[in-house]
Amino acid sequence: MINRENDKPCLFVLDTNVLMHDPTAIFRFKEHDIYLPMVVLEELDAAKKGVSEVARNVRQVSRFLDTLMQDADKDEIDAGLSIQSPGEFGSGLTEPPVGRLFFQTEPLARSVDTALPGTSADNEILGTAQSLRERRASHTVVIVSKDINLRIKAAVLGLSAEDYSNDRVLDDVDLLYTGLAPLAEDFWQHHAKEVDSWQEEGRTFYRVKGPDVADWYASQCLYSGQDDGFEAIVRERPSENEAVIELVEDYRVQRHNVWGIMARNREQNFALNMLMDPDLDFVTLLGTAGTGKTLLALAAGLTQVLDRNIYREIIMTRVTVPVGEDIGFLPGTEEEKMTPWMGALMDNMEVLTQTEGGDWGRAATNDLMRSRVRIQSLNYMRGRTFLHKYIILDEAQNLTAKQMKTLITRAGPGTKIVCLGNIAQIDTPYLTETTSGLTYVVDRFKDWQHSGHITLIRGERSRLADFASDHL
Repeated sequence: MINRENDKPCLFVLDTNVLMHDPTAIFRFKEHDIYLPMVVLEELDAAKKGVSEVARNVRQVSRFLDTLMQDADKDEIDAGLSIQSPGEFGSGLTEPPVGRLFFQTEPLARSVDTALPGTSADNEILGTAQSLRERRASHTVVIVSKDINLRIKAAVLGLSAEDYSNDRVLDDVDLLYTGLAPLAEDFWQHHAKEVDSWQEEGRTFYRVKGPDVADWYASQCLYSGQDDGFEAIVRERPSENEAVIELVEDYRVQRHNVWGIMARNREQNFALNMLMDPDLDFVTLLGTAGTGKTLLALAAGLTQVLDRNIYREIIMTRVTVPVGEDIGFLPGTEEEKMTPWMGALMDNMEVLTQTEGGDWGRAATNDLMRSRVRIQSLNYMRGRTFLHKYIILDEAQNLTAKQMKTLITRAGPGTKIVCLGNIAQIDTPYLTETTSGLTYVVDRFKDWQHSGHITLIRGERSRLADFASDHL
């Protein structure tokens, strides 16, 4: 973060990628003024066509700007437009109008060719910022960009530059809610007189009171001791210092297996309890590769679709962001195009079809499973409503907060959404661990009693994978 000079008011020069990332960015700078170089408007105009999320964001920015400029004449535009409360524009913001919006109405950019050769859009923005710093000495001119290379260039030229951080969910990813809460060894001794216990339909409940309870969240996982120690989930929070907790099912034993799968550690056991609970409509699983996210979600889905008939079918989807070089367009139907992206699904389907009965039995089981598992693209989710579906969203760390909202609001009655991801493996430009849509929903849903979250820690693939994960 740049140290601003002598508490001067700031004039923020916005890069195009900020508006492409967050159309409401022009309303996020409170009492400070905003400056839009002409090259930014040109780049927005070039990116407005198409059905991509970026194109939609650009069109929304244009609508905001058009609304701000309504009935304004040339003199008013030159003097700066008052940034009105955008609540009436449908953005959901309600901050009062205190800043002003300026457009580049004259050729301000001075040459930076001596330091940065070429006439790229980035260099024009840098040149504009240099001119503004000289002409508006009463303000601290700051470039705001999601492009780290532009910020590096600005530093080379002695210009102030910052990342756009208003979309940051947390200041530090280490503060992200894990879904786990260890209990102190003497917890039950201190609360012995404040605990009531009872059973309902074979399930054991405890009502716990005390100051420690104030830090618990709904559906948070509680544990003490080793893997076979006390394990429970918070079910209700009647008051700030009171909670109702339930002992979890032990899915580490064969008689409680889920489609032949058993939990191998505490976190997987908590995950299966959440995935198998129809009262939890939204579940998020975070973890590195090999922690069992996809396998557990798929096994729980198959059990509830084929055995218990709670949901009608499983819908599997993910963000299509390649890791390496893009191989181009894929042939076939929507499901055929998505199949190469679903290698994790196919690998786990193979594990789940290892049943008795020889090749014929495996083929029959495989056909039955495939008839109730559909692969769909996120590109066609807008406008749909899913009824009684079990939706698995893989690689959710590559979604923005807005895209995540678009998907989750598609859920109709009786639908469960399971989001899987690893925020350490983000492949989408301009997203970080603290701005990912997956981080966003984990933080926003932690207080809701019909959602659950757990961070899986231990890999369960093989000794080779474990060694590689630790030492490479």
